[in-house]
Amino acid sequence: MSNKSVTYKAKSKDKKETDIANKKTIAPLSKMRPATLDSIEKAVHQLFSGENAQEVTMIQIAKMANVSLQTLYKYFGDKHTVFHTIMDRVLGRLAVRMMDHLQGIDSVEDRIRKTLWVVFDFVDNYPDAIMVLTSVSASDIRKISIYENENLIQAFISVLHDGQSRGVLNDKVPLYILFDVFMGFVMRIGMMQVIRKSPTPLNDNFDDLFQILWRSISKPEVN
Repeated sequence: MSNKSVTYKAKSKDKKETDIANKKTIAPLSKMRPATLDSIEKAVHQLFSGENAQEVTMIQIAKMANVSLQTLYKYFGDKHTVFHTIMDRVLGRLAVRMMDHLQGIDSVEDRIRKTLWVVFDFVDNYPDAIMVLTSVSASDIRKISIYENENLIQAFISVLHDGQSRGVLNDKVPLYILFDVFMGFVMRIGMMQVIRKSPTPLNDNFDDLFQILWRSISKPEVN
């Protein structure tokens, strides 16, 4: 074996050990002051929605959040972890709100109506977050843990499944297709609402928008 190969393996081993050590030394967010975390969240929204995500640096995040670079590395370790952690935090709040609003509602149509209203309200109030989410690649989106939140996903899937079982929703397509139709509908409309900088909130046109979605997933009337 050549000296170069030995040196390369040694460096690779050192890097792996360093990476592992860094992960072990990252402090839990519970130890960070809430106001500091809020400042970092605002900085992420502004930077990642206004610039190429690949060009955003830890220095920029620290400067905009008015925190030290040492603090960012202490609690996150790297830029990607900052991004994924903050987006998980934002979507986590949306998930809790959605589930709270579905409590006590039995009608399939009313549950989907309420879910859509909550999502559109989120778009209207957090446009920067929407632009950040649309910049996430397919491979990176799985790193935001809310997309793996079984409670959230199953809560909505159960509504669709119940709708198919009751003969209210289209049962000619698989359940996941109905879910994809809903997500595609809200993500596209939400993204374009922000891009167009529309002065009219989405929920000002809620009834018309809901009818478009409802007709696309409800069971067609038999002639």
